[in-house]
Amino acid sequence: MPIDLERNNLDKSLSPYLQQHHHNPVRWQEWSREIREAAERTGRLLFVSVGYATCHWCHVMAREAFSDSAIARELNTNFIPVKVDREERPDLDQFLMSFQLALHGQGGWPLNVFLSPEGQPFFSITYASTEPRHGIPGFLEILRRVRSYYQANEDDLPDFQLRPVDDGPPAALPSAGGFSLDLERFAGSVSTRLEAAAADDFLQQATAAFDHEWAGFGTSQKFPPHSTLLRLLYSDAAEPDGGAERLAQHTLDVMQQRGLHDHLGGGFFRYCVDRAWTIPHFEKMLYDQALCLSCYSLAAAKYERPDYALTARRAFESLERDFRHGALYVSAHDADTEHGEGATYLWSTGELNQLLDSEEWKTFQRAFELPAGGNFAGKHHLVLRPEAPRDERLDRIKARLFQARTGRRQPFVDRKLLTGWNALAGVGAVLAARYAGVRHGVTRATEIYTALRQEHDDGEILRHFSLDGKTTDHEYLFDYAALLLLATFLAEDDQLSPTDLPELEERLLRFHRGGYGWIESDNADFGPVAADPTDLPIPSGLSLADLALARTAVLTGREPAASTGTATPLVSDARALPIQLRGGLFHIVTTPEPPEWPRLPIHLVRTAGERTQDCYAGVCRDTLPRT
Repeated sequence: MPIDLERNNLDKSLSPYLQQHHHNPVRWQEWSREIREAAERTGRLLFVSVGYATCHWCHVMAREAFSDSAIARELNTNFIPVKVDREERPDLDQFLMSFQLALHGQGGWPLNVFLSPEGQPFFSITYASTEPRHGIPGFLEILRRVRSYYQANEDDLPDFQLRPVDDGPPAALPSAGGFSLDLERFAGSVSTRLEAAAADDFLQQATAAFDHEWAGFGTSQKFPPHSTLLRLLYSDAAEPDGGAERLAQHTLDVMQQRGLHDHLGGGFFRYCVDRAWTIPHFEKMLYDQALCLSCYSLAAAKYERPDYALTARRAFESLERDFRHGALYVSAHDADTEHGEGATYLWSTGELNQLLDSEEWKTFQRAFELPAGGNFAGKHHLVLRPEAPRDERLDRIKARLFQARTGRRQPFVDRKLLTGWNALAGVGAVLAARYAGVRHGVTRATEIYTALRQEHDDGEILRHFSLDGKTTDHEYLFDYAALLLLATFLAEDDQLSPTDLPELEERLLRFHRGGYGWIESDNADFGPVAADPTDLPIPSGLSLADLALARTAVLTGREPAASTGTATPLVSDARALPIQLRGGLFHIVTTPEPPEWPRLPIHLVRTAGERTQDCYAGVCRDTLPRT
């Protein structure tokens, strides 16, 4: 079907993010083979802008630069502008973000990349204002300088590709050339090989990178470090020495106490913009809810912390109330409400005084930090004090405020149903049932698995997402790995037979191309992309695949399939889990029926059998291990 480059075609898109841009004067196109061919045929540069539907700065750039008539005229005349939803097309996002990281050392969204007509990236930026700021030219001037630079250097652009390798970090990136932001001179090549030396001591490196005052890792914005938390929890279970426990509990304590946590509705925001975890970027992502559910459930059992179990239960309640769509969960809630960042979640002092009587106000002041003038845009985003009272009186106050909040305008919801994220939510539901008292967790996980097989899987292709029953044929390692991982947890609880696992395992292994390595995808309109080796902060498809394959081997009694390499501290921490499992540092428990999970260690895989047995570190016993 011919593509009309003279109009904005995003009204035809399935993606909610792309639909948000179909009123822009920019003549946006979706990525396709036909668009690539059109760029080569016309000799026009490709301008590819990547974002997602719940991204605050994506909205800002849409209102500013992409609604500006002069900028639209420049893009429409001299470029082919392409919009990409990073959640719909993680292969394109991974490739372009890898280029951004190679060129600048840091990234984010919106991600705006300039490519030659042949599809070779040569410059990229994240958010850019229409006006010059902090020494950076306005976006229209950037477009003009990019075009001038390309015309002067089109024969000297370096090659940039993602090439899989079979062992070690599977994405080995050749050097990428680029130029400084003034676009006046070539800046040379930037190496992006992710070959950090393997650590002799994970805990030593984690401790060195830890923020000992505010918890988490690093000293600027704070993301929930899901993969590192999982490694800390399982490492502490296998070899307790106090160090991993301290890092894990300090981080989990601060995450549930401060601004990352929605204290009224449950669940978690995507990240905090400050070191002290005070103010979040207010979007809520399904994967964060899923992984926080897993981490808090495991930690509740490991450290016998009822408050962690409560946090997990409230995260599950938030999933069921705010994310559920049929048997599955939607992908995200926006950071903004009617163009106001965090507007749904903020409180003025006057609003609080109206809703609370004098005694309730005193209780509320004792529980929450309420600085004069607020902590965000003159209002209060709720942050618990460390010494906050945890009693029924405060619970009633929070329930009343939440009820009042539900009467406000609510953020936009991206209703895409993503396969991999839903599978991770299913794993979290199983763990919450085992360790946090979520009574229907296993039932919900089974419903999620069944819906994914029925709605996204035709036996040939496991589709990445659907929206209102419509979908595409794109497929990814992450989705197959997460679904197989969920299947292994359900098999432990006798919801699936282990004989169901080899079929999914065989399809997952199609993403391992022998000596060519692991790929994340090989979609027809883009080609093969190496699997990303990093678990920052969400486990990569590689790590999920390795864990799913290792667990499948235990449950089926077969030799483990291909491994995915080493676990680099703070880079690929989730990959430590299958390494520990293969190394004998998980209990392999056999019982006739699913066990009383809270009475057993968290680092185990359970198989069904008539004889009760526990095998650990090469030794088998006829008694079950105890926590």
